[in-house]
Amino acid sequence: MRVHAIQLDLVWQDRPANHALARGAVEALRPDRGDLVVLPEMFAVGFTMNVDAVAGGAAETDAFVSQLARDFGVHVIAGNVRKPDDRGRNEALVYAPSGHLIVRFEKLHPFTFATEHQHYKGGDGVRLFQWNGATVSPLICYDLRFPEAFRLATKQGAEVLVVIANWPSARVEHWVALLIARAIENQAYVVGCNRVGSDPNVPGYPGRSVVIDPRGNTIADAGAVTGVASAEIDLVGLREYRKAFPALNDIRFI
Repeated sequence: MRVHAIQLDLVWQDRPANHALARGAVEALRPDRGDLVVLPEMFAVGFTMNVDAVAGGAAETDAFVSQLARDFGVHVIAGNVRKPDDRGRNEALVYAPSGHLIVRFEKLHPFTFATEHQHYKGGDGVRLFQWNGATVSPLICYDLRFPEAFRLATKQGAEVLVVIANWPSARVEHWVALLIARAIENQAYVVGCNRVGSDPNVPGYPGRSVVIDPRGNTIADAGAVTGVASAEIDLVGLREYRKAFPALNDIRFI
């Protein structure tokens, strides 16, 4: 069972262009049926605060991701923007190979430094789903700075933690360090899927989509250009490691 974190140079607020980029990347990748394909946060529009300008196309992106999952027979995690009421939602969608939506996760922590909290409402909890026998939890970008969210997902059974992001180059060292920390402290695989390029508000995104194993080793790194970080998930090995070094049994929520 393999996971693929696809990092793209997103086109600002252009859903059709980004859908085409994503489909082209998956076609070039040619994942095996049953794999897990991950696309960045807000992959169809970029990290925009102009919710009204982009939310009207939410259903279009939902349908695109559903069809992508169905066409390639894979699970897909992808970011989207939706506006169900007076506030936007920064979401991670999870579609099964059947094309059915199985998780709609809302980013828990809007990024106040970029005024995201003024435009988007935070979610109310973690979400989990089953992928080839593994329990997976998606999270989004700024959530990475809040280890309690990851701990809660792990306590509920998560074995693979997936972070989709638009994380800037200015703090790339934090991105890598925190992903490694989340893997070590939760004895879990951690997948970070970031973007490259720039947008009108951020001069640069570093990529560095990675897969980290439960011991904190980087087993895939897409570098700083468009590409993919792909890795095998050894679920048996993960469970054996947790059993041999049962640190998770000593968690105390004080």
